[in-house]
Amino acid sequence: MDPALWPAFLKWCAIFNYGLLLLGFVAFVMFHEPMYRLHRRWFKLSAARFDATAYLLFGLYKIAIWILIIVPYLVLCFVRHTPYS
Repeated sequence: MDPALWPAFLKWCAIFNYGLLLLGFVAFVMFHEPMYRLHRRWFKLSAARFDATAYLLFGLYKIAIWILIIVPYLVLCFVRHTPYS
């Protein structure tokens, strides 16, 4: 893969992953009760614990997107526009 294509690739990865994160959050908000009832059958979860776990996972996914995709994208954009010494 051509190194010049990495910033564009990472940009589209970030857009796709943020879209997936947004879709998951919207599904969580819209279908909270059915998802809670389903998971309550499998695990002994209170509603507060279910919500806390979901928000933890959303947060971890968001941090992973930043660390693994957005920060490398910004570094590559910075390096590309910085003259070499």
